[in-house]
Amino acid sequence: MNNTFLTRKYLDLSDKLKSEINAGGFWQGELSTSALATAVAIVALKTADNTDDLKRTEEGYKWLISNINPDGGYGDTTSSVSNVSTTLLCYAAVSMLQTNGNGTAVLRKMENWLAGKGITLDPKTITRSILKFYGKDYTFSIPILSLLIVCGVIPASSAKEIPGFPFELALLPSSIYRFVNLRVVSYALPALLAVGIYLHTIRGKKINPVSVVRTISIKSAIGKLNSLVPESGGFLEAIPLTGFVVMCLIKSGEKENITVKKGIEFLRMQQRNDGGWPIDTDLSTWVTTLSVKALGSNINKVLNQDEIVKIRKHLITLQYKEKHPFNGAKLGGWGWTNFSGAVPDADDTPGAMLALLELYSGSEEENSALLNGCRWLIDLQNKDGGFPTFCKGWGRLPFDKSCADLTGHALLALLKTTEELAKIIPEDTGLKIKKSIIRAIGYLEKHQFPDGSWLPLWFGNQMTEEKTNPVYGTAKVCTYLVDCLKLSGTEKSVIDKLKVMIKQAQKYLFDNQNNDGSWGGKKNIAGTIEETSLAVCALAMKDKDSCFRGLSWLETHKNLKPSPIGLYFAMLWYDEKLYPLIYYTEALRRFLYDENSFQKLQIL
Repeated sequence: MNNTFLTRKYLDLSDKLKSEINAGGFWQGELSTSALATAVAIVALKTADNTDDLKRTEEGYKWLISNINPDGGYGDTTSSVSNVSTTLLCYAAVSMLQTNGNGTAVLRKMENWLAGKGITLDPKTITRSILKFYGKDYTFSIPILSLLIVCGVIPASSAKEIPGFPFELALLPSSIYRFVNLRVVSYALPALLAVGIYLHTIRGKKINPVSVVRTISIKSAIGKLNSLVPESGGFLEAIPLTGFVVMCLIKSGEKENITVKKGIEFLRMQQRNDGGWPIDTDLSTWVTTLSVKALGSNINKVLNQDEIVKIRKHLITLQYKEKHPFNGAKLGGWGWTNFSGAVPDADDTPGAMLALLELYSGSEEENSALLNGCRWLIDLQNKDGGFPTFCKGWGRLPFDKSCADLTGHALLALLKTTEELAKIIPEDTGLKIKKSIIRAIGYLEKHQFPDGSWLPLWFGNQMTEEKTNPVYGTAKVCTYLVDCLKLSGTEKSVIDKLKVMIKQAQKYLFDNQNNDGSWGGKKNIAGTIEETSLAVCALAMKDKDSCFRGLSWLETHKNLKPSPIGLYFAMLWYDEKLYPLIYYTEALRRFLYDENSFQKLQIL
């Protein structure tokens, strides 16, 4: 392999990436079919008991029993290792839907797998195991246990051992939640309201102040849910969360509720041709911004002007123009999809801003969108200088804590917007951005580990011991910081700090390359296309030999099969069809075309 070969490869991948643009003029991608989502969806539809859904539930059931892992358990996708939570959800779904014993063999396999993990089907054992697994985070544990009750795997009396969710708080302003320190993530509130109502209903009436208040609050809480349901019917466009809402409201006597009806229709619409369901509708905004980033300065050579204009208009349209009803997020942010159930977050917002800057034409509309994006990010920043995903100061759970990869992404977006819009940024906004940048750098300095790595929040590796992915986190942050150095307006004091962090991060990546040239989640973990590509991006002009070895390994994986990645702290995994293509394209582009801009910075 030489540069000529790699250039041809880059052009080929760029053409493939262009071919993935949909009829709407943006990249939609495709999330993997999920055992977890399929199990929850068919239970929700079965609970609704509509004749029209018999075929749907049968097809989902067939997909489920046909895709059990060889070891007898289930992972979230067909490529995911088995885990307790998904296996229990699938066990409950198969138990509920089997007829004439056609699921008996699959049930026995799951029972044997669970027994190997020390889990029997004794209700107390199951309840305690799930609560222990998720610890203080009730976001997943309480809905899972509720579904097990609905399916009859554990009795209704088990509800007494499940922590109650204070759904009566839904009647209070969302701004108060950050002071209550709820044991759920901010974005999942709608699902937890429905689950809380259901658990309260089956516990039976009690004569105590808390129980009385909750009973009185049910009607208002349901009204709150009805006011929050997105146009699409899908809460967060997430099949599991929507399924939990539907299932729990029906079991609470609310089958005719508008939220239930819209939720059922959403579930119907999201079923795949294979009979299963994905974890979420799609990540179209995210993969669109990643695709623009992958093409970078070469985008004008790959896409024509009409195509670029369509992407630009699409992104501007998707920016939230008003306060978000779920979590009270102010205007100016972007969510992960073009559908109505998304929530603005601190990865898609800087991603959209950077994509707009790459496609920038200087219009007033673009300027307004970028400035509002800056204000949204500044408002989100935590006291520690880092950026959380959805809500500032909501709680102490991972979703709502600051994290390095989001902070690096926000830092780059703020710096690049400042440079591009320097002449039109209001003075007060400019000062706030400058302070935000300094604080973000301080956070990254403090949270870089001694070995030079950073841990990401949203992307784990199922093969590492703790399911973490320091290679992903380090490569992402390092690349963001390198791009910060490329900006002419970056101050020397900032440059000096960035160089120190970059040097340490690049050393970590160099030290953790596998002998075959690939990168996995860490040293000696099987390489993936995604992680290898991202490591090459971070090392592009630092170590040509390491990059060449990485690119040589990538060339042997022409099928571009995606790998499961996801929320390591929740053991929730998915894969996205476009990730390997996007990241591989970006790696080649940076290796081939960014040399001059890197060399003039003298960071090698």
